Amino acid sequence: MAITRETIQALPKAELHVHMDGCVRPQTMIDIAARTGVKLPSNDATELGKEMFVGNAASLEEYLKSYVHTLSVMQDTESLEQIAYEFVVDAAAQNIRYVEVRYCPALHLENGLTMAETFEAPLAGIKRAEEETGTKTRVIISALRTLPPSVSLDLAHAAIDYKNDGVVAFDLAGAERGHPAKAHAPAFDYALGHGLQATCHAGEGAGPYSVKQALEDCKAKRIGHGVRILEDPELEGFVKENGVALEVCLTSNLHTHTVVDLTQHPIRRYFDEGCNVTINTDSRLMDNTDLTNEFWIAHTKLGFDRNEIERLILNSLESAFLPEDEISALVNDFRTEMEEIA
Repeated sequence: MAITRETIQALPKAELHVHMDGCVRPQTMIDIAARTGVKLPSNDATELGKEMFVGNAASLEEYLKSYVHTLSVMQDTESLEQIAYEFVVDAAAQNIRYVEVRYCPALHLENGLTMAETFEAPLAGIKRAEEETGTKTRVIISALRTLPPSVSLDLAHAAIDYKNDGVVAFDLAGAERGHPAKAHAPAFDYALGHGLQATCHAGEGAGPYSVKQALEDCKAKRIGHGVRILEDPELEGFVKENGVALEVCLTSNLHTHTVVDLTQHPIRRYFDEGCNVTINTDSRLMDNTDLTNEFWIAHTKLGFDRNEIERLILNSLESAFLPEDEISALVNDFRTEMEEIA
């Protein structure tokens, strides 16, 4: 079947790997900064959007530096609730019907917020947007490799208190090289032992050994990015045979120099070999993208046809951190709707 960008926009979609602090509207940043006294690179929304774009980053570490500006306007409950609300509204505008958004509550404590407030404010905004849009939204709590493992454990303990309010999983993000995932294994053990699922950034800023740690030490069910898995054939085979979901972010991988050319991105290889791959945005603001655009890139740069794009979308649903009955219901709804879109 022929496919256009409009077709992709019309398709129901799901997303598993996207950072809340990477998706703040520029005008919202400006409005919050004016209220809270924060200084931004620009007070013009168009110019600020350009300033936040990271297309020229030299590495993952440099890419991550841009988050300082979004985090600066996410230090009070009003701002956190608004940004979470707008995140879901913007997802719904892309026909994203299910999304898992992640963030690190430990990065929102600068102005005296309690850990509980850093959970409850975003969850309140998400709930309000869910009711308005119908987009089902769940939360992944991200620890950071660059923070002490004790902070990761604190986050895991706190996350458990909200597992019945929308928090579904635990993650580890941040600069990969020199910050081994295994140091944070106790936090994953606690989260998994108390009913949360696990995903982990790996194979983006470091090689296959990092993915192995995520799988073996952190017992991750999904891998954020996983681009460099192909460097270890045994690991690649394990990922395929065990259905480990790869949360691929095409534009982000280009901007972090994890790949140098989108036409050579290994997602095509992984998909063709039967690996469980999904497509995601990572950071809408920093990468100047959205989920429709990411699927369009998969089509135009990597040759994914209509049937394959629908398979990628269903992979996301089938890998969601949801109960099986909810996944089945969503898959059935998506299949029915996809059949009706010419």
